[in-house]
Amino acid sequence: MDEEKPAGVTPITEEKKEQNIIQPPQSDSKQAFCVSLPVSGGKPSKMTGDNPHDFISFLKDSSVAWINFPVKDIKKDADLIAMSLGFSSSLVPTILSSYLSAYEDRDTEIGLMLPAVAVKKFDVLISPILILIRKDLIVTIHEDNVTRLMRLSRYADAFMRKIKPNLIQEDKITIILTRLIDENINRNFDHLRQIESQGDELSKILMDPMTPRGLIAPEIHNMKHALISYMDTLWATLDVVNSLRHGDAELITDSPKLLARLGILSDDVNRHIALSEHMSDVLASGLEVLQSIYNNQLQILNNRLALVMTWLTILGTAVLVPNTIATVLGNSAFNMGPDDRIPYLLLILFSTIISTYAAYWWVNKRGLMPLKVE
Repeated sequence: MDEEKPAGVTPITEEKKEQNIIQPPQSDSKQAFCVSLPVSGGKPSKMTGDNPHDFISFLKDSSVAWINFPVKDIKKDADLIAMSLGFSSSLVPTILSSYLSAYEDRDTEIGLMLPAVAVKKFDVLISPILILIRKDLIVTIHEDNVTRLMRLSRYADAFMRKIKPNLIQEDKITIILTRLIDENINRNFDHLRQIESQGDELSKILMDPMTPRGLIAPEIHNMKHALISYMDTLWATLDVVNSLRHGDAELITDSPKLLARLGILSDDVNRHIALSEHMSDVLASGLEVLQSIYNNQLQILNNRLALVMTWLTILGTAVLVPNTIATVLGNSAFNMGPDDRIPYLLLILFSTIISTYAAYWWVNKRGLMPLKVE
């Protein structure tokens, strides 16, 4: 009877069964990437692979390394990758159970989770980036729709080359970690511009007096929700950076110079938060102005309708009085003949003029006549 395969695990070949190796799931098009500094010094080395076991022999000759793993489903695949690289089995589930961000220090290993933001119109898509740290290794795991670290991997050997071989392990780890967090913070901030541009498009829609009112309220809500969601990710990132900046973890450096870099990251996030709040205020004030314009347009329309109704009332009165007189005098009881034509017409004419003036005077005295219509 065949053995049941674990969920999310690629079938194991006969050759690898003999080596007792678990094969984690593979990405269709995006390979894992590793860059390392050799123990003996020299230029950084790079390689790509499809699963963690491809890097094990490569890591034996490195003093410090960074591996980036894109996966299809981070909840299913990240735990297998972490255990294959020597991390404890409970580390990934613990940090994934948190909301937006996480910081888990276990002395010999650290687990971080940072939010990666992507904005499409007013839809804020948040994906987790896991950063697993041990003495000589940093592993980043994210879903394959997050491309920021894969772009950074093109320049990985350049910033790894700047790490001096004589530094202690904690300093090397902190330098790489700072670079990764800085890249994520900057890419997140880029998407604030998209929210801003969508807010500008919404302003154009609100300026159109023909825009249906049923469309305006949902769009305003979507914009505010996008800003709130984006700012949630900034606060979550700030929590993680502040947890690292004091250097309390055993794997993080105690060097004031390197810890100052984490302090700079914290300041950057705070500036991003301030800019986001300022943009929220600007958009809110702009929407209030547009809403005032919209209300003024409605008021102008109401005034015009009131003016029309007023004049219709006056004209109705002007027609009603002569018509009533004509109806009464047309009765046979008055026995009016052709000789009464001129007095009859004068009576109708003067009654029309007097009733029209009386109706206008009464409406104007009561203040029912709009003062100004633009």
